[in-house]
Amino acid sequence: MIPMVDLKEEFNLFRDELYEAVKEVIERGAFILGDKGKQLEVEIAKYIGARYGIGVANGTDALFLSLKACGIGPGDEVITTPFTFFATGEVIANIGATPVFVDIDEKKYNMNPAKVKEAITSKTKAIIVVHLFGRAAEMDSIMELAKKNSLYVIEDACQAIGTKYKGRGIGSIGNIGCFSFFPSKNLGAFGDAGMIVTSDDELYERLLLLRNHGSSVRYHHSLLGYNSRLDEIQAAILLVKFKFLNDFIEKRILIAKRYNEKLKGIVKTPEVLGHFEHTFHQYCIETSERDELMVALEKNGVASAVYYPIPLHLQEAFRYLGYRKGDLPVAEKVAENILALPIGPTLSKEQQDYV
Repeated sequence: MIPMVDLKEEFNLFRDELYEAVKEVIERGAFILGDKGKQLEVEIAKYIGARYGIGVANGTDALFLSLKACGIGPGDEVITTPFTFFATGEVIANIGATPVFVDIDEKKYNMNPAKVKEAITSKTKAIIVVHLFGRAAEMDSIMELAKKNSLYVIEDACQAIGTKYKGRGIGSIGNIGCFSFFPSKNLGAFGDAGMIVTSDDELYERLLLLRNHGSSVRYHHSLLGYNSRLDEIQAAILLVKFKFLNDFIEKRILIAKRYNEKLKGIVKTPEVLGHFEHTFHQYCIETSERDELMVALEKNGVASAVYYPIPLHLQEAFRYLGYRKGDLPVAEKVAENILALPIGPTLSKEQQDYV
């Protein structure tokens, strides 16, 4: 079976260095909020183009704590896309605010700025913009709308580390950028891990408190916070893998180009854009025969996956919002036709030709 991404093969590329990095942490005996985490925060922030990095437990926490730091809560509305991983909408609801879903661009899969404009009300306090599958959203239009209406912009860049938008690092354009280091991501830990970046001094200070029980001095708590800290072992692993990130992204882009050449005229393929404007966390095609294709691929030893089969506005958990099938037709159509094919830095040309 050709997997979606071969994490075992990827591990073999830097096995010895990873073992040494983990061994060093274990021998030091410092596992939470240590030197490795601080180093990773500095390096990721610099790479993205933000002033500060804040290591957290996972990408979902990164989004939740960002909303909290912006003062979002009950009575507020947050505009986002329905075509994303569930956590994007989940954190809005869990903070006590109301998710407002707007339709997507059928070509880019990111939310349509024109629809965002239509959805803004007096209750809107923020926009969570998702850079889906590693493709940059239309940030100029979104930032213009946010500025005009005094809204926070939180970039859900959980699938988009390394992605550029007009030369700027995704995650550095809005007020806050959120990243996930889930194992299958372009930069993945060996468990859950996440990062928040910002260039806002006030937000940075609040986020530091929020991730650590509202405390900057032991047993002194200035606000009600949470336990969401990036542990040292994951930070050490990520520091090793981070050195390979740009090279791995280049390989993903090359694989996407090859897929497009081979699949031209057979299925709908994604655009391969300029330098790092799409970093291909997933390579997704569209076909009306999606389900039959999945069966055929599996029979022939090729993994595939649907990201995402049910848009958020039609999820049972969000039924209380009152959306109905047909309300966001582009997202619904894409969800019926989309299919992700294997992609990853270790996928060989022979394997890809077989796919």
